Amino acid sequence: MKKRVIIDCDPGIDDSLALMYALSAPELEVVGITVVCGNVPTDMGVENARRVCRLMGRQDIPIYAGAGAPLSRPLVTAQDTHGMDGLGETHIPEVTEEEWPHTRFSEKTEAGGFHVHSDLPDAVAFISKALSEEKLSVIAIGPLTNIAMALQYKPQIGENVERFVSMGGNFKSFGNCSPVAEFNYWVDPEAARYVFEHMECPVEMVGLDVTRRIVLTPEMIRGLEQLGDPKADFIVKITRFYVDFHKKQEGIDGCVINDPLAVGYFINSDLCKGIDVYTTVETKGLSVGQTIVDEKGFWKKKANSRVLTRVDSPRFMRQFMSALFGSRGEAVLR
Repeated sequence: MKKRVIIDCDPGIDDSLALMYALSAPELEVVGITVVCGNVPTDMGVENARRVCRLMGRQDIPIYAGAGAPLSRPLVTAQDTHGMDGLGETHIPEVTEEEWPHTRFSEKTEAGGFHVHSDLPDAVAFISKALSEEKLSVIAIGPLTNIAMALQYKPQIGENVERFVSMGGNFKSFGNCSPVAEFNYWVDPEAARYVFEHMECPVEMVGLDVTRRIVLTPEMIRGLEQLGDPKADFIVKITRFYVDFHKKQEGIDGCVINDPLAVGYFINSDLCKGIDVYTTVETKGLSVGQTIVDEKGFWKKKANSRVLTRVDSPRFMRQFMSALFGSRGEAVLR
């Protein structure tokens, strides 16, 4: 049976790869894509999500614009990492009105009496409404602003979250935007902290400890170039900028594709190993955005998270390529 999920994202190069994976995976039914500010401003993220859905032939999936700024601080984007257009300076044509039937969430009041406050961003309204009506899972691969706002507006929706998988944070790995912090949680640490403290189910934290092991190598990129597939061409095109960035910043040949692992782990949880612990997020000082993982139980608090520590990288990459390209995906990995 397909798992019904909301994808909350900030596309972004690796978010776009994760969306491609989720929309290809037979195990998932994506009921909506919600966009948050992060890698790029929200309106740019919405347009990039539409570009991905057009590429995948999935214009049936509604996309909702979410928060335009973090809860209590200015937005700092990662366009130095993802390009000013968020897709590696590829400037892929925008999706036209004829190509896209869905515009915005406008059902502010439902026949059943459910009311959404008019000041809420559309994505937050959609999350609140959807999780008021049924049990769903959420795969959050951007800052957690939309999720925190939905929980603040309607706390009881947390009871309908079957699983909450978040790409963010770091445990023993170094940070990627400060010595100690991962970008998604650093952008809006107040939101991340709120979600860890108020989500009813454990936050399954797919952090840098495991995502740094997911590298799209030059050999894989050459394999994608040989497929003659529009999806493969798209991946090659948008990751050129990403490869250059990782070479300069981290000395990596290839690029780390963080977000697709959150999708792969959601589908097959045995891809990764982890620990069940209490986790919170620092909101002040030099370590702002750092995830504090109480591995040794000093605080004697109930575990609120599963923090991933190990990943079977080759198996993940096989799953990723197979979902997107079927049997031809094997050729990419040779």
